[in-house]
Amino acid sequence: MKETDERALNRKGAKSTAKLVPRSKQPITDPAAQEEYANAEQKMSVAVDWYRRECASIETRANGRVTPSLLSSVRVKFPKNDHAFKLEEISTVGIRNASELIITVFEEESLKHVERALYDAKLPGLSSFQKHDNRTLKIPVPKPTVEARKALFAAAERQAEDTRVQIRRHHQASLKKGKYEKHSIELDEFQKLTARFVNNIDTILKDLKK
Repeated sequence: MKETDERALNRKGAKSTAKLVPRSKQPITDPAAQEEYANAEQKMSVAVDWYRRECASIETRANGRVTPSLLSSVRVKFPKNDHAFKLEEISTVGIRNASELIITVFEEESLKHVERALYDAKLPGLSSFQKHDNRTLKIPVPKPTVEARKALFAAAERQAEDTRVQIRRHHQASLKKGKYEKHSIELDEFQKLTARFVNNIDTILKDLKK
């Protein structure tokens, strides 16, 4: 009579894979490690999703298309408020003459904070803007030159490395918190997790450059 899978695993000294993190293929059985794995996976996924959106915006700009999504990464901060607002939360963003972005804030006092946010964002090719009235800014969007396209792709490469660093920091934070033993399943699985998300970044950047 054949042994059950669990008994076979035990004979080989392997850990049971009965308790898996939902939607994961990693064989971590310790509940605390499972929770930390899921937490790290979620944080890394957020980082990759952010980079994917940034590359989509860069691709739009490099192709010369003018859409409000060009400003999607801009975050506006106000004094005595820790929350960073998206532009669409405090204004409308439209297009004029197919070559200008128009930002109209809901409240006049918000305009100076939007100006600061645009300056701090340092968006390639979108560094100039002008005040149209007390509630409106105009941002000319010139057609990208060869040099401008190179600058956009260079920006994407810098953001890719920044995101890889962020993913590795999440990895290190998880290992520090878990204090896993050398050569443990946990160390191996967290390394695989990190490699997966770093590879995602590499793929997104490669696809952008095609």
